[in-house]
Amino acid sequence: MRKLVLYTLMSLDGAVDYPRDYFAQGRSGGPPEFDEVMEANEARITGATDAVLLGRHMYDEWSQFWPTVPDEQFATFINNVKKYVVTSTPLANDWNNSEAVHAPIAGVVGDLKAQQGRDIGVHGSIQLAQSLLAESLVDELQLVIGPAFGFGGRRLFEKVDDVRRLELISARATPSGSLLLAYRIPR
Repeated sequence: MRKLVLYTLMSLDGAVDYPRDYFAQGRSGGPPEFDEVMEANEARITGATDAVLLGRHMYDEWSQFWPTVPDEQFATFINNVKKYVVTSTPLANDWNNSEAVHAPIAGVVGDLKAQQGRDIGVHGSIQLAQSLLAESLVDELQLVIGPAFGFGGRRLFEKVDDVRRLELISARATPSGSLLLAYRIPR
């Protein structure tokens, strides 16, 4: 059975809204800037993924941005992978391999997990990620923690109502001072 893997970029204090700021490494604007260890981690995660769940707001934003980014590892992945967009309205923007899904999220995830294939990824889409966590649908967390704090905005775990215990899969520091944390969420 396929796994649902939540891959999230965040600051040390858990902010998730502007990852380019947590991973700027001396520059501003554009996608987050990763060191070679972070790039290899992202390649490993995206290489194990053949479907992505996106929330509607992230889809609207990313469908305008990522197709314009040339020669970037994540752009190549997200522009070509099968994307399921959780929404109640038709998609306004056309983006390769995108499909709107309207069913309750537990049913959507259950159907995707029952299909043959690799992992199902969730990238960005914090409101969707929070819903998936609340319904215990996430199998694995892949967190990239930037070496910065003091940012405003949403936090991934701000709406969690019950205690969850996680199993550590791996933890690694990167040359730029970021942390790569992987956790399994036991059922």
